[in-house]
Amino acid sequence: MSLSMRTWMCLSKNLRVCYSGRHFSQRQVLESRRTHTESYTTTGYSFDFTKEQQKLKENAKSFAREEILPLAAKYDRAGRYPREILDEAWHRGLTNHHIPKKYGGAGLGTVEECMVAVELGYACSGFTVAVEANSLGSVPLLIGGDEQLKKKYLTMLTEEPTRCAYAVTEPSAGSDVAAIRTRAVKKGDEYILNGSKMWITSAGEADWYFVLARTDCSDVNGDGGKLAANKTLSGFIVEREWPGVTVGRKELNMGQRVSDTRGVTFDDVRIPASNLIGQEGQGFKLAMAAFDQTRPAVAANAIGLAERCLDESVKYVLDGRCELNEHAISNYISNMATGIEGSKAVMYRSAWMIDNGQRNTYYASIAKCMAAEMANKCAADAVELFGLNGLNADYPVEKLMRDAKIFQIYEGTSQIQRIIISRELLNNARQ
Repeated sequence: MSLSMRTWMCLSKNLRVCYSGRHFSQRQVLESRRTHTESYTTTGYSFDFTKEQQKLKENAKSFAREEILPLAAKYDRAGRYPREILDEAWHRGLTNHHIPKKYGGAGLGTVEECMVAVELGYACSGFTVAVEANSLGSVPLLIGGDEQLKKKYLTMLTEEPTRCAYAVTEPSAGSDVAAIRTRAVKKGDEYILNGSKMWITSAGEADWYFVLARTDCSDVNGDGGKLAANKTLSGFIVEREWPGVTVGRKELNMGQRVSDTRGVTFDDVRIPASNLIGQEGQGFKLAMAAFDQTRPAVAANAIGLAERCLDESVKYVLDGRCELNEHAISNYISNMATGIEGSKAVMYRSAWMIDNGQRNTYYASIAKCMAAEMANKCAADAVELFGLNGLNADYPVEKLMRDAKIFQIYEGTSQIQRIIISRELLNNARQ
């Protein structure tokens, strides 16, 4: 999910996110990222990984190749959520890298998270989505929650292999977040939540959700309040087992089928006022600010899938099974390699920037858009290189092509990324 052009235009040029009754400029929000990232460098972007980073990368690679890859096709055909493998990933230290050490997390940065996402995405991008759901669901809490709320819910993710989810998208509100209809009405020291969410990753497995709901239900300018999305929407932590929370059936999607995607309905759910993140009206900004930290990892997952497409294509060619001529093969292979390396560079740059307290909106959108388009091109080219075999489920590129499509849609469609990129360029040009 993401934003429409109309919604973006309702925001001020300098996004402000609010903490505990105080207003922080975006620069201060980015500086606060350093308190969450306990290992970062200010000497400039480097293509050399540290020994610790390399060790983490090798850990993720061996786990992906030994534990995920052999079972990926089986889980995909069954549409089965890989709970046992996810639990093992938690025990291996391959989840919750973004959570500070004081809450039991690894206290690492977005760079490290992306390194892991590339390796896991190589084996199965749907599995990686299940892992990264904890990041997207918890980042708004990290940005705007008070200490008591963070300690309660972040430690739930680190003390046991549990999950959380980002519940923002609705049946009639995807890219246009301003169209959200879920409402939270305050009554005494509680909020009464009513509405429904759709396409929520890990909805059936999460212990708690970050829920975006409308707290100011006034009809601003006669347009249903859409232009005031940055003032009327608020973020809450809602536990799955609370009365009134109903989780829908698991959706059978085209690709990334191991990911648990469902709808969630809220019927008079009573939320303690203490579970409001920040203040009323701050939820929209918190929800959007989370994307600067999570979009690089989405790009990394797409890159992992693309690398798999390239490796499978090379293996198929070397096995002498490709019927194309040498010129055609070289075009396919070189285009894949070129796209992967270019996407990888901008992905790591966007990750490095957020880890070092720099605003990365422009590069995060470029990374997400570029990697999504590139992964789909690599998957399509791999299928073509395989010929009719590429359309058969017995060959890995069939699954890779199905899995790739969603990268152009979730966490901001490619069209939305282009709107963000052009907006950033034009705003900078006007200054």
